Amino acid sequence: MATDPEQARARLSSFGKVGKSSGEIGSADEEPLIANGIRPSPENYSVSAAILPFLFPALGGLLYGYDIGSTSCATISIESPTLSGISWYDLSSVEIGLITSGSLYGALIGSILAFNIADILGRRRELILAALLYLVGALVTALAPDFIIMVVGRFVFGIGIGLAMHAAPMYIAETAPTPMRGQLISLKEFFIVLGMVGGYGIGSLLVDLVAGWRYMYGASTPLAVIMGMGMWWLPASPRWLLLCAMKRKGDMQDLRESAISCLCRLRGQSIGDSAPTEVDEILTELSYVGEDKEVSLREVFHGKCLKALIIGAGLVLFQQITGQPSVLYYAASILQSAGFSAASDATRVSILLGLFKVGSCTLFFMSNVYFFCICISYLII
Repeated sequence: MATDPEQARARLSSFGKVGKSSGEIGSADEEPLIANGIRPSPENYSVSAAILPFLFPALGGLLYGYDIGSTSCATISIESPTLSGISWYDLSSVEIGLITSGSLYGALIGSILAFNIADILGRRRELILAALLYLVGALVTALAPDFIIMVVGRFVFGIGIGLAMHAAPMYIAETAPTPMRGQLISLKEFFIVLGMVGGYGIGSLLVDLVAGWRYMYGASTPLAVIMGMGMWWLPASPRWLLLCAMKRKGDMQDLRESAISCLCRLRGQSIGDSAPTEVDEILTELSYVGEDKEVSLREVFHGKCLKALIIGAGLVLFQQITGQPSVLYYAASILQSAGFSAASDATRVSILLGLFKVGSCTLFFMSNVYFFCICISYLII
């Protein structure tokens, strides 16, 4: 149902009162919707319309996983005197480590830059930039004439990883229908594991070719192009547009109309006439963001925030301490040292490692869906 123009103007006038630093909007005596017993209207969406807004950002995770699997096989190909196709194949352990970790250093830089890039360019443009960096990094690595250029290509590809891993879950979360949001974000992580299996599989097929490592890295370019073209076609996140409106980065009415248009494209025909209502609900929700006092970084280390920080950082810490990421990057080399002397045998066995991770992620995803259904059933009953 369409929103009455006079009511819309009244809402927008109150939303436009934005504080310079805290982002406060509206008067201080307004109460949140939930406190007044008013609940957001149910969303109208179709599952088919939610596929592409999920799929194209998820390709960023697929390319990240592919890089892990392909690098595991490429390091064997590069060090082969007969199959490397280069004169600088006699690399030291440090140089092999730089090839492997070059993308990780780039991802670190990309993750640091991602916060400002996401606010300035938006999630959609950040993913387009990530796809471009994926493409350039893969081409530079595949066509590298020497070791230095190859490491530079790996670094550029890594910056794309950092941007994509930041923007993809944000874009999916801001555009996906609420009932599907958690599942789609979890499924994006599943795409990373699928990419690993793809990297191990393609690597095993190309490892016996002369200069096969070039084809391994070059094989990711079509996916990068598809990702970039897909994100160029997709609309911007309506929530980001409304955030820009609240920060006075454009005309409030124009940005609201753009958000309505983007929401209609994302949800398809099933949304009907409810798009303006949903956009106004998002505006109402965002209007209470920043109404509390401003917080500093020090408050992260106190109270409940400290507990959440310890749990989150602890999970990442123990994941790294176990050496699991290193095993994934050096799976083929480790298996070759363990007795699978032929490069093709080592890379084929590494596929089993990827399949094991796929199975683990599948069980985890299914358990999340089952737990979600149990919670919904409990609430209904």
